[in-house]
Amino acid sequence: MTRTGRRWMTLFTLAWLVIWMAQLTPLQLLLPLQLDAQTSDDGDRWIHSVVVSGLILGIGGLVGVIAGPLAGAASDRTDGSRFPTWLGARRRVWALGGSWGMAIFLVLTGLAHQPWLVAICWIGVSAAVAVASAAFTAMIPDQLPPDRRGTASAAVGSSQALGIVLGVGTIVVLGLDVLPGYLVLAVLVAAVGTWASFGLPDPRVPRVELVSPDGRRWASLRDRDFGWMLGGRLVGNIGNALGTSLFLFFLLYGLHQPKDDAENNLLILIVVYTIFTVASSIVFGLVADRRGHRRTLTVVAACIQACAGLVIVAHTTFATTVVAAALMGVGYGAFMTAGLAFATDLLPHAEDHGRDLGIVNVSAALGQLIGPMLGAGLVAAVGGFWLVFIAGSVLSVIGAAMTLGAREKNVATASHQTT
Repeated sequence: MTRTGRRWMTLFTLAWLVIWMAQLTPLQLLLPLQLDAQTSDDGDRWIHSVVVSGLILGIGGLVGVIAGPLAGAASDRTDGSRFPTWLGARRRVWALGGSWGMAIFLVLTGLAHQPWLVAICWIGVSAAVAVASAAFTAMIPDQLPPDRRGTASAAVGSSQALGIVLGVGTIVVLGLDVLPGYLVLAVLVAAVGTWASFGLPDPRVPRVELVSPDGRRWASLRDRDFGWMLGGRLVGNIGNALGTSLFLFFLLYGLHQPKDDAENNLLILIVVYTIFTVASSIVFGLVADRRGHRRTLTVVAACIQACAGLVIVAHTTFATTVVAAALMGVGYGAFMTAGLAFATDLLPHAEDHGRDLGIVNVSAALGQLIGPMLGAGLVAAVGGFWLVFIAGSVLSVIGAAMTLGAREKNVATASHQTT
């Protein structure tokens, strides 16, 4: 890789690192603590707290579903000739707007003192995450050849896990309360997001290429292979979220650990999950670039992920939860990396990369945000967590089966479509 290529990959990875920190640190730690303090009556109404948390995250996910594709489509059609040169062409202005939107709404979320205010502010965070994600992801097919997209996808997947451990680890190790935690995240996402937005190239595109031919608007959603890939990615991410997003509540009320022990053990689980996710992302990303077979790799990864929930249900202890976190990390890191590389191969039209990859991002983000909402309902239904982990395993297998419905295209075909 050339010096320019290394710089591109570094900035791209850092951008995604702070996006994941901004989205997943609140999801794993700050929002549960904030809402538990506001709604649980010192633990007497913990199921109510789980349900409220799940609803808020689910509502944010629905907003992301709308914002991501719309922002991607808008960036595809953005005419950079109307902007000052420093604002770039299509992607930079949206990447900047998303980064600063995340920062502002994170601060407001930290200041919110009622669940309904938390919900409104978290909707803003979710929309801003979708906007920034659509802009940065569109840079992969815009600027990279097919044989380097697996490496870029590995950067997205590995930075997701690393973002969780850095975000949660910083807050736990420094002993930060909820509001200071949100402020730290806001400063990081504003600073690094701005740096990456200006540091990554945003070449101008001839105006004629900004317009989709009549009758082809949202044509990707009618593409059979693209549709099956999207469905598998959505369902697989719901399976992952069921297995990971309620970990803090599981430690508190499933394993009955004291609050301080639960926070420390959550960090242990996240570190284990991160190590295996990063390693799996790198390995599967390289294999996806060198060997192909991206659909097969995605299916295998989803099946590995499915094993994690079964381990916890078979023997519910903290030790087996650590083992499950490792399995989940291996499966999810590979699933996200190989799956995103597979998605870039299936993009129907080059001029709609931003919109279509916005949809791909939304399918993953929606899964991560529907998961807690569905999990909360399952916890309320049975008064415990076993059904959550069983459902996560089942949905992971269903996601694998849906991915098999998409036909794999070779690199040569993908390369032809992006030229």
